[in-house]
Amino acid sequence: MAFTIAEGGLDFPLPKVRRIAQRFEAPREESIGGAVEREMRKLGGRIRPGMTIAVGVGSRGLAQLSAIVRATVDELKRRGARPFIVPAMGSHGGATPQGQIDVLAGYGVSSEALDVPVEASMDTELIGSADGVDIFWSRAALRADAVLPVNRIKVHTDFHGEVESGLSKMLAIGFGKQKGATVVHLSGFDRFDQLLPKMTRIILDKVNVLGGVATIENGLEQVAHLEIVPGPEIPIREPQLLQRSRELLPRVPFDDLEVLVVDYLGKDISGFCWDPNITGRYAPRHLVDPRNPKKLVGLRLTERTHGNACGIGMGDVTTRAVVENIDYQKTWTNNVTASELGGGRTPIWMPDDRSAIALAIATCPRIDRAAPRLVRIESTLRLDEMWVSESLWQSDGVRNSRLAALGEPVEIDFTPQGHLRDLPLPAFSHGRAPWS
Repeated sequence: MAFTIAEGGLDFPLPKVRRIAQRFEAPREESIGGAVEREMRKLGGRIRPGMTIAVGVGSRGLAQLSAIVRATVDELKRRGARPFIVPAMGSHGGATPQGQIDVLAGYGVSSEALDVPVEASMDTELIGSADGVDIFWSRAALRADAVLPVNRIKVHTDFHGEVESGLSKMLAIGFGKQKGATVVHLSGFDRFDQLLPKMTRIILDKVNVLGGVATIENGLEQVAHLEIVPGPEIPIREPQLLQRSRELLPRVPFDDLEVLVVDYLGKDISGFCWDPNITGRYAPRHLVDPRNPKKLVGLRLTERTHGNACGIGMGDVTTRAVVENIDYQKTWTNNVTASELGGGRTPIWMPDDRSAIALAIATCPRIDRAAPRLVRIESTLRLDEMWVSESLWQSDGVRNSRLAALGEPVEIDFTPQGHLRDLPLPAFSHGRAPWS
């Protein structure tokens, strides 16, 4: 298919790029099993032999998720408890039990792998309300003697406050399944910073929350810290852990970008497929980031996202490889539940990588096509290495002591079909319209 939508075409020379490395502060838990065993002692006598414990696990691609969940259920079993897994992910997985089971299985969290049941029912019960917002909760989790959520604490993609993505949000929204998540999201992201702490306190009063297995990740996508926070301490301790997570959050080390190219998008990378705290593109209108690039390009979906492209609408340009692998049922269900419909829109798509990147460059106002301020990253989780245009490196990078060149500037390497040689085309296909 020939595209002639840009004046003068898109076959102009693209800039040379240089691969660079970025240094981070990178503390790391050396042993996941050892950390869970150490932290489980905090719960002491609250774990009784024979008690059933609902371990909440979400759809995010936490570093070493399967190892963390395995260590958690093993420690609970060792103390005589009977743990089982509850998918605590709101409407993700297409808002179906099997869909949520499949999401967890993709991370190695399954009944077979862990030798524990997975209770994935979407049924909920009303347990209270906060500021007029009803709190619906997983019926399967409520039947347990106690609950233990497992989640990463980090800056959220759609709101900012004392608690963001982490234990409180999983308790307030993840365990709410589709019904609970929908009700909370319709209150508006601009209220989340006040609403979630109130909801958490009510849930802690109504539900026996043993605690929460909380992780913080470093800029290398490793577990920097693992801590079990006893239930009553969650409202006090979680804001402190969030602040530490902010300190470790990696960034694209350049301002005023004209083009940001992201190789992979997916729910295993961010709840919004590409983290707005990195891209500078937020769906809620009340959040504005000055680091927002003039053009944002997405090239592939991860296999683990199972076709869920929630957030793709924040991009300007994408590729056929993305749109043909979108599962619109999952994508639109996720966006509708979140009440932010813009993330479900499909950007202008091009048949190959080269034309997608060229279109982004060609449509940037006042750009020097031979010397654009361009960065290409693998994903918003991987910022330890990236490709940058040689002009940007020379103007902003070469004197930055946290950056190091990994080679000489080179031409971007495409196949004759215009696809990046180092970025395979997906072998999977989820693409289908929701009405098919």
